[in-house]
Amino acid sequence: MTNSSRSLFGRLRPGSASDHANPFERGLAAHERGQYLDALKFWKLAAEAGEAQAAYRIGLLYVKGEGVVRSVPDAAIWYEQAARLGDIEAQFQLGLIFLYGDKPMIGPRRPETWRQSSAARMGDKATNIHQLVFPHGTSVERDIDVAFHWILAAAQAGKAEAQTVLGSMCGEGLGCEQDFRAAMAWYEVAAEQKCAPAEFALGDVYYQGKGVPVDFEQAAVWYRRAAEQDHVRAQVALAFMNLKGTGVPEAPAEAARLFQNAAKHDDPIALYNIGLLRLSGQGVTKNIDQAETALRKAARKNYLPAIQALAEFYSHGAGSEPDLREAAVWYEKAAERGDVQAQFFMGRFCATGTGVGPNLRQAAKWFERAAENGHATAAFNIAIFYLNGSGVERNVESAIEWFERASERGIGAAQVQLGKLYSAGNGVPRDHKLAEEWLSKAAVGGDPDAKTAYALFLLHQEGSAKQHEQVRPLLRDAAEAGHAPAAFQLGVLEMGKFGGTADINAAASWFSRAANADHVEAAYTLALLHLEPNTAVSDPKAAASWMTKAAHANHAGAQFQLAVMYCTGRGVTQDLAQGVNWYEAAAQQGHTVARYNLAVMLGKGQGCEADPKKAVEWFEKAAGQGMAEAQVAFGDALMSGTGVAAQDKDAAVHWYQQAARQNNELAGQRLAAIGAMPVDG
Repeated sequence: MTNSSRSLFGRLRPGSASDHANPFERGLAAHERGQYLDALKFWKLAAEAGEAQAAYRIGLLYVKGEGVVRSVPDAAIWYEQAARLGDIEAQFQLGLIFLYGDKPMIGPRRPETWRQSSAARMGDKATNIHQLVFPHGTSVERDIDVAFHWILAAAQAGKAEAQTVLGSMCGEGLGCEQDFRAAMAWYEVAAEQKCAPAEFALGDVYYQGKGVPVDFEQAAVWYRRAAEQDHVRAQVALAFMNLKGTGVPEAPAEAARLFQNAAKHDDPIALYNIGLLRLSGQGVTKNIDQAETALRKAARKNYLPAIQALAEFYSHGAGSEPDLREAAVWYEKAAERGDVQAQFFMGRFCATGTGVGPNLRQAAKWFERAAENGHATAAFNIAIFYLNGSGVERNVESAIEWFERASERGIGAAQVQLGKLYSAGNGVPRDHKLAEEWLSKAAVGGDPDAKTAYALFLLHQEGSAKQHEQVRPLLRDAAEAGHAPAAFQLGVLEMGKFGGTADINAAASWFSRAANADHVEAAYTLALLHLEPNTAVSDPKAAASWMTKAAHANHAGAQFQLAVMYCTGRGVTQDLAQGVNWYEAAAQQGHTVARYNLAVMLGKGQGCEADPKKAVEWFEKAAGQGMAEAQVAFGDALMSGTGVAAQDKDAAVHWYQQAARQNNELAGQRLAAIGAMPVDG
């Protein structure tokens, strides 16, 4: 036996010199010194002697894990002993344990955690140890009837907190019949003791009309009494009433003061609301930095409205430039918490690379999640993803399913897509009846794009003159609504493409309307109309203006035509250098004739310095696209060695033969001159 254990044994032995002190008081002294095991032993002696406070104190040791492993069931055993001996606090705490199960357990390491970790280390051998460490189990099942019994006992003994909890149980019908009068009576008894939670509860009674008529003024009275005692929820409730003028005169400054007081306790609702008030300057001095700090504190407590507000704050850049990276961080947190709009935004961010790296797989994930939660545009977007195989495997059936859902939620573009899918037979059997159903349904919805799509569908149906009669009104309605593609299609109709007499003036008018709305193809077509000689709309200068607009919009055909106009001086002042520039712009986009013409000008030094090497490169590209003249020119370069690394007669013959197959006379002459066969092998 060690000296320390002998000393303790001596202290505990009946008749020893130190036995005159009360074991309970000796336990208190040991507990103050942090000697929890000594306190436990002294309090056990006192509890055996019927000391209620000693049993209660042992229960606290088990709740806090002081000198023993934390265990709510063991705490409950000792609380019950103390409660039966009349200890009011033990009665109340025991009631709370049975009311909430083992939730009153404090501290980071619960018995279940210990049990799981030891089981992982020891396997089946851990079972006996668990039984030794936790002889009363590792949790307490909720028992409302037992809870009511002990909380009633504490309440009848005058404990205000127990009276408040009992009032809530009566109001909710927990352990008893629901009785609003009894609830109010218990709240009032507790409130007479200036119990803030009871005062707050009375505020709720009058605010919500629980067993009494709704009385906002009386609610404000009770909320104020609790708020003056620094009751956080009462401060928040009263702040909202002051902010909205409910039961009290509207007073934003008082609301801000109350929110600020509650925010000092890190209440997320208060932090969020004082953040909003400081952001807007309502009732308090506007301060963006303090607003951001408050919102961030609330957001870090996983308060969803604060997370959403912070995302919007960074997205719109309140008081400064937007910070889309930071916005994406908070939108993602909101999205993970189930916020539908945030899920949609994250899909858009990932799709466009806004605030995050572009990631179509992630975009698809967020769009689909938002769509599953009822977001109509997200449903349309994920349908497009499935249709195109963007971020997901292409699946037309899934695309159709999501298009249908988007359609049900009022997205006309989804109906148009369904109509186009069935019309073209894109991934599904072609079905003109279904196509017409979807397109007509979309058109009835009034969307200009839908009307245009339905009109085009009708135009391409054979033997349906009656249907064609519907086309012009559909297109006209859409065009009058400012839809440029509809105006363009009306121009095409007036050109007589789908039958009937051509009306160039009318066509030019519709093309002009579309072109003025930045429809690139309309600008190009209008320019071509103005280039036509001997017509009422012939106007080379106007042609140059529209052609330039289309060319600057990267229309390859317009760039080529504009190059021709600069080289010939038609509609513009002749400028070969400009011609070269526009030929090159069109050539870069793959325009075959532009590539050939650019090569010719580079070879001859027209509008630029001669560059045989670059000329040959463009001849080769045009030749590869099947242009016979370019094939001959490239063959000539290979034959002569001009602009190439070395002469190559065999390669030259190959290109001459390619051109000869297209009945190019010059290619045949070249082959005859060198005695080669007109075609390969």
